[in-house]
Amino acid sequence: MMNLHPFPKKDAGSAISHLADLSESVGQKHLNALFAEDPQRFGHFSIQFDEIIFDCSKQRIDQSVIRALLDLVKARDLDAWIKRLFSEEKINYTEQRAAMHWALRLPQNDAQHPELARQVHAQSERMYALVEKIHAGQCRGATGEVIQDVVNIGVGGSDLGPLMVSHALSDFKVNTAKPLKMHFVSTMDGTQLSDLLHQLRPETTLFIISSKSFGTIDTLSNAQTVRLWLEKALGQELPILKHHFIGVSTKPEKMAAWGIAPENQFLLWDWVGGRYSLWSCIGLPIALTVGAAGFKQFLAGAHALDQHFQHAPFEKNIPVLMGLLGAWNNNFLDIQTHAVLPYDGRLKYFASYLQQLEMESNGKSIQRSGEKAAWDTCPIVWGEVGPNAQHAFYQLLHQGTHSVSCDFIAPVRRYNSRQFTYVDNADALIEQHHLALSNCLAQSRLLAFGNQALDQSELESLPEYKKYAGNQPSTTILLQELNPYSLGMLIAMYEHKVFVQSVLWNINPFDQWGVEKGKEIANQLLPILNGAQTDLSRLDASTQGLIRILLGKTDG
Repeated sequence: MMNLHPFPKKDAGSAISHLADLSESVGQKHLNALFAEDPQRFGHFSIQFDEIIFDCSKQRIDQSVIRALLDLVKARDLDAWIKRLFSEEKINYTEQRAAMHWALRLPQNDAQHPELARQVHAQSERMYALVEKIHAGQCRGATGEVIQDVVNIGVGGSDLGPLMVSHALSDFKVNTAKPLKMHFVSTMDGTQLSDLLHQLRPETTLFIISSKSFGTIDTLSNAQTVRLWLEKALGQELPILKHHFIGVSTKPEKMAAWGIAPENQFLLWDWVGGRYSLWSCIGLPIALTVGAAGFKQFLAGAHALDQHFQHAPFEKNIPVLMGLLGAWNNNFLDIQTHAVLPYDGRLKYFASYLQQLEMESNGKSIQRSGEKAAWDTCPIVWGEVGPNAQHAFYQLLHQGTHSVSCDFIAPVRRYNSRQFTYVDNADALIEQHHLALSNCLAQSRLLAFGNQALDQSELESLPEYKKYAGNQPSTTILLQELNPYSLGMLIAMYEHKVFVQSVLWNINPFDQWGVEKGKEIANQLLPILNGAQTDLSRLDASTQGLIRILLGKTDG
């Protein structure tokens, strides 16, 4: 029926046909009915692994759907694909690269991949040494003053991951000899950078230039601006480049040509995709926030999830189930959007991070075979911190015309850990956390059960505009505590979910040609806007008209 695998299995068609039938029967049942049919539904559709509790009982599924999804994923040979992922095979076939982000979290003495572990730890130990030096107040600028502000200049994977994790783990910020602040710059228009430079002292600021290719124009443009800012303030005769710049890239020769000293260069590998790179030295801002020990815990959490993904049976494998449920919603229930709703302000940037991870990975329409995708691939991923989202777009979720699947994420415990002993009003903060949790549970309950979640004595007299259809599917993910270890697990869980879906849809999740082409076209237009070229004849009428306005040749 559909070829989603380069080597079709004979039972794939029957699995798909069975799922199509189930979408007409089970998939159209209301969640109220599904819960009524199975009083033990929570126990049947929830999994606890280490720090994570995964509850998918509010998805529109039953055991027959799970069995059929497992049949499909087995037909797609997921087990073999997982083994290929955790090898050195070049499964990113369009770029002839492996995809070994998992290697970045290998233990130091890993027996299965000793050479990989040695390479990775050689770079990470250099990073930890720099972190300790900065934390001890031993890293000084060109004038001899101690570095107190660190600015990460990157874009995409070199920004979203470090920013998200650094913010999420702000409670675990380590004490330093002098106060240390982390800042992030990503936009190319200069607004973000301009605002930041007004707040900084050149003498005490260190810049990290993070770019896998060290050729990203957004990043290098910002880097050049801060270089000029430093030279204007401190003079060109001082060794500014040596004392104020760190580089992270796969290209040591390009870093050296720009002026970054060899001892300030940190390397990553071609087999690390940008959106999977926060585990490498791209994660230097994370290590500067939580320290070397915290960063090691972060890696350990991801490695624990790697082991779970490789070895847990599929019916108890959280990333596998996440991937299958996403495909069920997307391909069989026609739910094309997915909202990520953390009930913890520290996860403010998590939805933005997942947008790149999921949509840049699986937003593809061409199969590995070169044929058009047989199914819709990645849904639109969006979201916001839950309490804020309640007052923004939950109206659409509850009473709109669109079907939306949701992930609710929350920590079980907060404000009762050792790092909060200094808070005089810790009890009040714990009460606030309970308020957030009650809202998290209430919203998923109303989305699932609609009117049945209301006071039934009031229901008869309610006008239609106060009623709720419910039946919006959701998953709830609880972390025992949001800490470096559990966050590492959470991110790796979503990474592997993405991979599972790429196998189902038979696409390559590790390239991003749609992103690259946009950059190329921008580079073609830049000389025209800069006045170096004047010929507009090859451009479309709209672009020509807009360029003339931008150049002041017409008022529109």
